[in-house]
Amino acid sequence: MIETLLTLFFMFFKIGLFTFGGGYAMIPLIRAEVVGGGYISEQLLIDFIGISESTPGPFAVNMATFIGTNQAGVLGGLFATLGVVLPSFLIIFFIARFGAKFLETKTMKNAFIGLKPAVVGLVLSVAITLILGAMIPSIRLKPLLFDISLIDMKAFLIMLVVFVLLRTTKKATPIKMIGLSAILGLLFYGLL
Repeated sequence: MIETLLTLFFMFFKIGLFTFGGGYAMIPLIRAEVVGGGYISEQLLIDFIGISESTPGPFAVNMATFIGTNQAGVLGGLFATLGVVLPSFLIIFFIARFGAKFLETKTMKNAFIGLKPAVVGLVLSVAITLILGAMIPSIRLKPLLFDISLIDMKAFLIMLVVFVLLRTTKKATPIKMIGLSAILGLLFYGLL
């Protein structure tokens, strides 16, 4: 048990330490670590992403908590969550304590300028992967063959409704769209 808890801690510590740009930018690293390591399936990761986005709190903390709890119960959730937040805490502590002026140097400013396009690329990659994973669940099995029958029409319809509402209605807030998506998901997948 201790080995599992330490593995979760260090896995999420690495994710927290080497990710810039927020929660979406860390999804490729989370995928590489937890799906690539055989801890969870690709579909379960997509489900966790949906749950993490639907619950209050930072995305990365929610993901770590869900995956840790899935692997080792409440203690697993605690260790994974501590692992993902500790790097940010330590970095901010040391910057506040020792190096606020260091961030103002030309070197650091240039480093952050270089990181911005990488973060955009990571977020775009995640968006495309999530859309394809939701619309065409079997795309990983047949990446080079595209058949319209592979598209999950229910998921496509939910995405289309949310997209149109976000583009045409000022009252379409993210909270309302999450709620609407949950209701449509229950209707389409629970009843139909």
